[in-house]
Amino acid sequence: MFDLIGDIHGHADELIQLLETLGYQKAHGVYRHPERKVIFLGDFIDRGPKIREVLEIVRPMIEGGHALAVMGNHELNALAYHTEDPDSPGKHLRLRSPKNEEQHQHTLEQLTPQVLRSYLEWFRTLPMWLDLDGLRVVHACWDEQAITAIAEALEEHRGVTTAFLQSACGKGHPLFASVEVVLKGKEAALPKGVSFGDKNGHVRTEIRTRWYLPPHGHTYRTYALQSDEIVCDL
Repeated sequence: MFDLIGDIHGHADELIQLLETLGYQKAHGVYRHPERKVIFLGDFIDRGPKIREVLEIVRPMIEGGHALAVMGNHELNALAYHTEDPDSPGKHLRLRSPKNEEQHQHTLEQLTPQVLRSYLEWFRTLPMWLDLDGLRVVHACWDEQAITAIAEALEEHRGVTTAFLQSACGKGHPLFASVEVVLKGKEAALPKGVSFGDKNGHVRTEIRTRWYLPPHGHTYRTYALQSDEIVCDL
């Protein structure tokens, strides 16, 4: 039996409370359960006051066989943020724009460069999905076509290498769309002139959709995953 835990984002105290509520106990420095395992759904970093503490809980559980995990979009973003673009010396695969720097700032502040490098290498080992007996796990969206494309690219590049990341983060590359779907979900453009402000104050003109439901009979509001108010009556 599995316990699924998603999007911890640096909230170690809440994670500990949840694990203990679920019956996990710490032994030899690692949380474990006599009968169950956790499946972490990614997004360990970039927010919250205790990012390092979260990683120090999660990684030993996974390496000790007491948990599984998939990669979240924030782990992929971190890899791209710290990987130089082979085609543009001095630049990185994720643009170091004010918006992206702000999103990653808590991680940069809470992890030393040496510790961060260690966890970045560990992020490379995280699968983007799990296909278990009777259970499929992914951070955002299970899409067979996208997963097949990513699997082929991972085999071609022998893992989450710089070459893989360069393709996965290049907006003109076919792999980019597949990774976006699996790690961020499917999006739909709003009609012209319609937008909403997300929790960070950014104006959005696309919505993440409830891709697991048929769209028939839905409005933009009811088919959107986010609860932010869309500025228009449709």
